[in-house]
Amino acid sequence: MRLQLQRVVLTKAVPLVISRGSSSGVEHLVVMLEHGGCVGLGETGSFDTGHQRYSTDAIADELEAIAPQLSRLGADLEELLADGAPAPWPSDQIGPLLEGLLEGLSAPARCGLDLALHDWWGKRLGLPLHQLWGLDINTCVATSVTLGLGSVEAVLARLERWWSQLPASRIKLKLGSPDGLDHDRALVRAVTQRLQLRQQQAGGALELQVDANGGWDLDAARTMAPWLAEQGVVLLEQPLPPQRDAAADTAGFAALKPCCPLPLVADESCWNLADVERLAPHVDGINIKLLKCGGLSEAWRMARRAQALKLGVMLGCYGDGSLLNGAASHLLPLIRWPDLDSHLNLSNDPFAGLGICADVLIPPQGAGLGISWQALPGCP
Repeated sequence: MRLQLQRVVLTKAVPLVISRGSSSGVEHLVVMLEHGGCVGLGETGSFDTGHQRYSTDAIADELEAIAPQLSRLGADLEELLADGAPAPWPSDQIGPLLEGLLEGLSAPARCGLDLALHDWWGKRLGLPLHQLWGLDINTCVATSVTLGLGSVEAVLARLERWWSQLPASRIKLKLGSPDGLDHDRALVRAVTQRLQLRQQQAGGALELQVDANGGWDLDAARTMAPWLAEQGVVLLEQPLPPQRDAAADTAGFAALKPCCPLPLVADESCWNLADVERLAPHVDGINIKLLKCGGLSEAWRMARRAQALKLGVMLGCYGDGSLLNGAASHLLPLIRWPDLDSHLNLSNDPFAGLGICADVLIPPQGAGLGISWQALPGCP
């Protein structure tokens, strides 16, 4: 199996401002795995959660370092197919083949490789992933769209721009403003009023979610959570800064939960299956992101375990293209709160295949991930 990497620059149509700073774009990697004339595609790249940061250069170095170890993998996968391996991704059989390969890789490096392998596997079987998993895509629900931090006028203008693009019935408002809680409250009031007016004019249910991206301390979160509930906000995501120390991170959610009348969702604090188990007694939901958890294999395990623990599942993104979001979309039948809007805010998304009907994303019907890429000359 041969590995190739290609860099792509993804530019946001509207820069996004959150509590940790602003972003107008990102450089990502397209990961290509070729064997037997079949090419699997994956996407990965840099991101920053405030307490952990990854650069695209470092991720590329990780993947290039393991490229020689991939030479046998294609033949091993072909043997599984010849032996009649089950149609879904057979993690029990493939896991041992990948353990040594993936050991020590960062989450985003694993993600790029994991997506490309899933794409290759689905293409060899001629089926989309959601079908291999036995999921009903007719159960998918609307994605939220994001309003970044800014002045009240700027945030309302961004909302109107979303509405010019799609129905946008689920709104996620970023809070944790460096201008303090008064500005956060002003944003909530303004957006709430605009949603009420829209509902009166056009009808249909609208909802407002809040994501503080770790921008509040415990006292601020205890103050804001009941007030947000009074304003009609439907969930509160990651109000507290994530902590590297798992015990300290858990303690923060445990202290906030009794004071929070809203569904409390962990994002930057929840990276993998172990975090789901750790946080489950103290949150109402988790936000899974493919770059953060290491790809579809871990995302599948997290979503299934969260469901068993009666947790709501959000499926989120960073500044990702529709290759990453298209891969994530195959999990949408398992998701209560889809949050895959980043590709809808790109001025130069080089990928195609992820559809949308009103504001419900439609998982691709093509084999594997079902996403195509306008590759540069010389790339498969």
